[in-house]
Amino acid sequence: MIRIFALIGSIAAILLGGLWLIQGLGLVQIRPILYFADCVTIQGPSSTRAITGAFTLLAGAIGAVWSSRLNSK
Repeated sequence: MIRIFALIGSIAAILLGGLWLIQGLGLVQIRPILYFADCVTIQGPSSTRAITGAFTLLAGAIGAVWSSRLNSK
């Protein structure tokens, strides 16, 4: 059961990190849909978002590998 939740969380982190990475590189611009504060669209590349996305994507990939090895012994 832990393996399934870890895999689902890892996949979500990979997808979200990938989105943040391509937004940070300026390859895609998405208008905010749901927001709670003064949320604005990012204009152009953002190194902070690209770095955050890369780390989130990496953490998701590590989590996916870890969850695939969980209970495989």
